Formats: sequence, structure tokens, C-alpha cells
Amino acid sequence: MNINPTPLLEHLKFLYGSDTAHRLLPTLVARLQRFHPPTIPTHPLDHQDVILITYGDQFTADGERPLRTLRRFCRHHLKSALSGLHILPFFPYSSDDGFSVIDFYQVNPALGTWDDIQTLASEFILMVDLVLNHTSVQNPWFQGFLKGDPNFSDFYLTASPETDLSAVVRPRALPLLTPFETPQGTLWVWTTFSADQVDLNYKNPQVLLQMVDVLLTYLEHGARIIRLDAVAYVWKEIGTPCIHLPQTHGLVRLFRTIVKQIAPWALLITETNVPHTENLSYFGDGYNEAHLVYNFALPPLMLHTLYSGNAEKMTQWAATALKLPSSEVTFFNFLASHDGIGINPVRGMLSETEIETLITRVQERGGLISYKSNPDGTLSPYELNITYFDALADPNSEELSLRRFLLAHAILMALQGIPGIYVHSLLGSSNWNEGVRLLGYNRAINRQKFSLRTIEERLSHPKSREARVLEGMLALIQARQKSPAFNPYGFQRVLSLSPAVFCLIRQTPEASSIVLCVHNVSAELQNLKVPLASFQLFGTKGLELLSGQVIDLKDPLEVSLPPYGLLWLEIL
Repeated sequence: MNINPTPLLEHLKFLYGSDTAHRLLPTLVARLQRFHPPTIPTHPLDHQDVILITYGDQFTADGERPLRTLRRFCRHHLKSALSGLHILPFFPYSSDDGFSVIDFYQVNPALGTWDDIQTLASEFILMVDLVLNHTSVQNPWFQGFLKGDPNFSDFYLTASPETDLSAVVRPRALPLLTPFETPQGTLWVWTTFSADQVDLNYKNPQVLLQMVDVLLTYLEHGARIIRLDAVAYVWKEIGTPCIHLPQTHGLVRLFRTIVKQIAPWALLITETNVPHTENLSYFGDGYNEAHLVYNFALPPLMLHTLYSGNAEKMTQWAATALKLPSSEVTFFNFLASHDGIGINPVRGMLSETEIETLITRVQERGGLISYKSNPDGTLSPYELNITYFDALADPNSEELSLRRFLLAHAILMALQGIPGIYVHSLLGSSNWNEGVRLLGYNRAINRQKFSLRTIEERLSHPKSREARVLEGMLALIQARQKSPAFNPYGFQRVLSLSPAVFCLIRQTPEASSIVLCVHNVSAELQNLKVPLASFQLFGTKGLELLSGQVIDLKDPLEVSLPPYGLLWLEIL
């Protein structure tokens, strides 16, 4: 494999200075030249693509590896509607449901083997977590560090407990430093996320080389999308907030250059649960950092919109804040994941009163609130822990709950970007309160695992919530897949028709396919007149994508939407 060393050298100079960069370059290039690209079917992401977010052992069956059970569930129940799989960390781990990794190079034998992963990668667009910031304390690298092994003596970040670290941005309400005994005495190791997750020291270039090896391993086993977990925190400089530092962006740019040279079919996605403008910075200039960025503002903003029955904040945000820096990047749109619903992304968009209302509504529906530490020692709400179905539940009507939940996902799928659907949203799961009691942390409320037999029994009853939610979600996905206008890199225009309506126009770059998307975010009937010519929507007929009905178009178009109703109309 031919490697162009020049851009790699520039990235290394930025991170480590010229002398170290020149020493590192031959080693890095040699590692990249050993890369063996897999033979898997690849294509650019398009309107057909939707990604399922799930644990490798989300479904279990007696006598079968969970990864094989997951494959069976997807093939049988999803009917090719979901083309991608984000399998949350499937490596040996010690805590945090996989994100405290013991061995980056192995598949957890309780889940399956690399052969199982490669089989899934041959059938789905596979997203894999590159857990950059930290390892488990049980990881052999850290065990070597504790024993004084010179190969790992500088692998982890340490600081004196007397050091002033008050400026550090904290994502958790936990101690930042954790003491460990070593031959050199007690060392206080940086632990951003928990005492079991020890932070790697990227100032040591050997750490970078190790993580490049991990990246290559995942690509060689078929990963198409590499998720850079908690990437905002990876580089630390005492006296700074230790988040979004220039070196952090430098690392992302280096990974982008590596991927471009050895695996141009692969994509990088950054996971940065931070205020929206900070999140967008990981696109770089649109060509040099992440290909995809999580749209973290969408989940809490959607709750606000549907709680209030007013789309004005969402309309303003979508019209002004979702500008992409190039045609090579797009958003990863999601409403729920293995984590909770972050509040920080909407600070500045929603008032503190509106955020307090979100918190109250979530608590009324059985949800929990997680907190983070502030530099002044106070705590502030950081995350809403609740399943998304329960978050949108109407206490008086299961039918309205279902309609509101599906409307939220219709908006998700209409927006420019790639939709990501958490497995519990696919099934309309309720809060798993027993899990919180058993496991002792709030996020467990949204992480229940199932036997395949239990889920298939529920899905076999057409009137069950699971069956109705899955049917509704698949109908939305299949309607989206009918029109190239929903290409994740296609154009988007946001319209303001009514405070109770979220409306946008999606179209292909050459305007060969155009879809009008109208969503009633309220519990009231909405009658609208859409001035087609004013919005440059010219055509004599329209195809309702959900019903398949072809209608004659008149200007203005009269639209009547029931509570939480929607119209996706392709202009013919």
C-alpha cells in the first residue's frame, strides 16, 4: 500500500514537534503499509441507510452466541429496513457496559468471535467504538503501568492531588484523580469518567501508535464507521478546561488523514455531548476532521417541542444552526442511545425555565436525572435518564403516546443526515427501574437486555406495544427509502407555516427529487394552506410516501393533520 508521508508528518509535528515527528513517521508509515483492506461491499451513504444502535448481547438465545442471535433478529424482524449496525463495545470489559475496555483487540467471548463480527460487517454497515480516552484498570497496559513496566510507565496521565484542576470541564460528579499503588509509590491517575476508567496519555506518542493499531484492527475486521468515543477529552493540559484542545482536533485530523489514505470507504464519527456550536467544531473545515457528528441537540429539543406543542424553537434551530461546512459531511441524527438525553447541547437554545420544565416532565414519567460537577464545586443537571417512549408518554392515552413517539421519529428521519435508531426505541421499551436498583447507576434505566424468545412472543401479538412501535417505525423507514430526496447529503429548506407545525423541504442536489415534509407537533387538529409556488414546489401531482397515494396538486395545497399527524409528499 502506497502511503503519502507528507500530511502525516505535518500532523505529527503539530502534536509532538518536529524532532519527535521525524522519529515517529517511519514507524507510523510502516504500520499503515501493513494494513490489509477487507473485501466487503461498500457504497456511499444514501437515503436507504438507517443505523440500529444496539448491544451485542441485546438478545440472547440458549446455546447461541449473542452476536449470532442479534443477526437472526435483524434478518427476521427488520426486513432489510435498517442497513447499519452500531454494535456498542463488544470487547472484554470491566464496567460501564463495555466502555471500560480490558482488551481492544479481542471480541468478548461471551458475545462471539471476530468471525461473527465480520459476518455482520458483510451484511450491514458496521459502526465500531474506538474508545480513545481511557482503558479499564484491568487492561494489560495499565497493569504494566502499575508494575513499573518501562514500556507502559508513561501510558497514563497522572497529577498531584495538590494540583489546581478547578478549570477542568467535568462530565461526571466523581473525583477526577484516583490513587493507585505502584513501585514508585502512590500515583494519582486521571479518571475522567470513573475510577475504573483510567485516562491515556497522548503526550506519549507510543499511546498514539497503539491506538492507530487498534483503529487498523477494526478496519481490517470490516468496520465502515469508526466512532471516536468521548474524543473531546483525550488531550489534557493542566490549567485549561481539558476539552476541545487544539491537540484534540489535531488527533482527529490525523485519524481522518489515515482513513483517507488506507480506507477511503470508511467514515469517522465524533461523539461529543457538548453545546451545539462546540459539537459542530468537529467537522473542521468540512474536509479534514469528522465525516459525521452526532446531532446531540436534537433529543432534548424534540422533547421540548412535543411537550409544548410548539415547533418554533426547533424551526429556528433547524433553519439557522444546521449548516454544514461541505458536501462531504453530515449529521448522525438520533433521539435515544445507550446514554441518557444530554441537557448541555440545548443550553443557550432553551431558557433555564424551559430546561427545568424538561426535567420536571421527565421525572413525572419515572425518569432520573444525572449531574455533573462544575468548577466552583456545585452540581448541575447533565443528563435525563429515561427511555424515549416513556419520555413522550401521554399518561392518559397509549394511542397518543404511540402517535407522538412515531412523529418524533418521523422528524428525525426527515432531517438532513443519517438516522440512528436505538434498539429500545425500535421496540417502544419502558423504563427498566429494576436495572437501576440492581446495577446502581441511572443509565441502566435504558439498557435492559432481552431473551429473543421473550421479544418474539411480544412481537407475535399485533396489538402489543412492541409490535405496533416496530410496525410504525418500519413504515417510516420504508417511506423514507422511497425517495432519494432524503439523501443524507441532500439539500434541506426549513419553512415556517405555523407554531404547531415543523415543516421542511428535502431535495437532491440537482432537484430531481423533492419532498415536502409537514409534521403536527401538537395534540390539536391542524388545517394548513401551503403556498406551493411560493416555496418553488412546482408539479401537478404528489405521491404521499406513507400511504402510496397519488394526489392532484392545487396551489395552495390544503393539508389537514390530526394530532401528531404528518405528511411526506413527493412532488411529481
